[in-house]
Amino acid sequence: MAGLADSGSNPDVDLLYDINGLAKAAPPWLDHLMEFVGEFGLLFALLAMLVGCWWGVRKRGGEDAAPTVAALVWAPLAAGVAVLINVPIREFVQRRRPFLDHEGLEVLVDGKTDYSFVSDHATLCMALAVGLFLANRRLGMIGLFFGVLGGFIRVYMGVHYPTDVVGGLALGTSVALLLSPPAMALLTPLMRSIEQSRRGAWLIKGGQADGRVMPGDARSSETGRRDLAA
Repeated sequence: MAGLADSGSNPDVDLLYDINGLAKAAPPWLDHLMEFVGEFGLLFALLAMLVGCWWGVRKRGGEDAAPTVAALVWAPLAAGVAVLINVPIREFVQRRRPFLDHEGLEVLVDGKTDYSFVSDHATLCMALAVGLFLANRRLGMIGLFFGVLGGFIRVYMGVHYPTDVVGGLALGTSVALLLSPPAMALLTPLMRSIEQSRRGAWLIKGGQADGRVMPGDARSSETGRRDLAA
């Protein structure tokens, strides 16, 4: 698999130098920002979007609350499954990091000694983004943009080849989409059971479940006052 890292007329390597060259020309503050965004920022942003989407579904309620929450739960599970699938892929391909085989790269983060193909970050981001898209199309489109942006930044940082990123985007997307039907078949009934339980209903529909008045709800207090008046 060493041929993956060969230079010469390899467009993968040429594109690596073109994108990473932007880091050389950028001011230090921008490189520091890109390093943070590429390592942590986009992952945190996607997770925050998942939580925000769940909070909105929980407040809104409705018949589609349980399936939507199931899709949101599937997103991080899909990311975990995709990364586990990537473990044997990385060990089989054994592609070294680009800065180990090519001189003159601007490497923005140190300590990357594991194999390069497939990119874990791109895999995680895209699996989360696709899972979010299954739950909410509008937020999902933003998430997909973040996933692609994260892959670009990994090349910008000098820690991945472009094909590492493309492989990660494809792996994350494939796992999140192809395993979604069986995952949703298992998770949706579970979320409906939680929705109908007294203790877990707030996770799906806030203080209500299927229109029932729950303890502590304002309508419950009003009903109690009418009963006492009677």
